[in-house]
Amino acid sequence: MRPAVKTDPRLANAWKNKDGRDLTDDELLAMPDSEYMSEKQLEFFRYRLQKLKDDLLSNADETTEHLREDTSIVPDPADRATIEEEHALELRTRDRERKLLKKITQSLARIDSGEYGFCDETGEPIGLARLLARPTATLSLEAQQRRELKQKLFGD
Repeated sequence: MRPAVKTDPRLANAWKNKDGRDLTDDELLAMPDSEYMSEKQLEFFRYRLQKLKDDLLSNADETTEHLREDTSIVPDPADRATIEEEHALELRTRDRERKLLKKITQSLARIDSGEYGFCDETGEPIGLARLLARPTATLSLEAQQRRELKQKLFGD
């Protein structure tokens, strides 16, 4: 159950006349609980996830181009080390994005299967605020906290 939040009365019905992809975060949060994971909300998250996926793929293309451009031989060892460190950082960032890309693809599949927005462990709603913060979440906040506590206590 979502805590009582004082919402702007203008937002209370704004969502009714919009497509899911055109909703703002505030309009989404102002929707009644009965609309949880309705077609509009699923469309909102599908659009957001697809946009994030497209941005990550675009970044990957830019990295490839950037690494190709910087293949010139630099005689100064300090400059060469700096360039190599920048490349290593960029590649680590892209590796994290690659893992996120996999989660985005899984989330899009969960939308198609009707599982999106519900906790893998408990089956309860994850909550709109959590999904806005982390659209790839598969656990409710409570389930995630339990999992992290177990990992802390017992290791991986």
